[in-house]
Amino acid sequence: MTALRVEGLSVRYGSLQALDDVSFAVDGGEILGVIGPNGAGKSSSFAAVTNVVRRSGRVLLHGEDTDGVPTQVLARRGLRRTFQQNSFFGGLSVLENAMTAFQVERGTGLGGAIVAPWREARARRECRAAARALLADFGIAERHHDTHPDDLPYGLQRVLSVALAHGPGASVLLVDEPAAGVGGEDMRALADLLRDLRERGLAIVLIEHHMDLVMEIVDRLLVIDRGETIAYGPPAEVQRDPRVLEAYLGRTA
Repeated sequence: MTALRVEGLSVRYGSLQALDDVSFAVDGGEILGVIGPNGAGKSSSFAAVTNVVRRSGRVLLHGEDTDGVPTQVLARRGLRRTFQQNSFFGGLSVLENAMTAFQVERGTGLGGAIVAPWREARARRECRAAARALLADFGIAERHHDTHPDDLPYGLQRVLSVALAHGPGASVLLVDEPAAGVGGEDMRALADLLRDLRERGLAIVLIEHHMDLVMEIVDRLLVIDRGETIAYGPPAEVQRDPRVLEAYLGRTA
């Protein structure tokens, strides 16, 4: 079954039509790339799919309509996203940030902590162990666990953002410009990470401006310009489309 299917997605901000009848689908074990000029509506598509903004059209997560489903419920069902800017909990260490990804499932709540403090202590130990395992799985060494996220090398911050979005139980991951501000070995590490997640069966939708990275790792490509789809298909085919060259590169073939 298709992991995420979007049909006729439209978003309007006042008089601005940010998206107009955009459709796409992504299966588990597949990376769909989304490209387009700045302001094309790429990030609005992520906001719409996760029900952060009002939208029309249909969004199906594992075959189930998500209309009206709160963002946090979609996350518990496996639909997660990252953001263009790193978003960490201020004042918490890398490990503590990772622990928050497990808190909903393993936390006992205030009442449980008061009535059965031993249960709260056990849940906290389980959260810590799960967080350590998550960080290790994403290649974030233990020496960084007590560091504040903002003090990590920037490339590692981007990896941490993906790890926190993934957390436990992710099945569809919307990744917004993970390679922004990185290059060289850091970009190579991100490419390897996304490939690895694909091999694990995740469905990934990737917004990215680094075309070398996009063309190297995506299975299919969606091009949006001024809120509308102008091309959708295999990367090599889309790359040759005159409309893409004109809209994205500013020239015709």
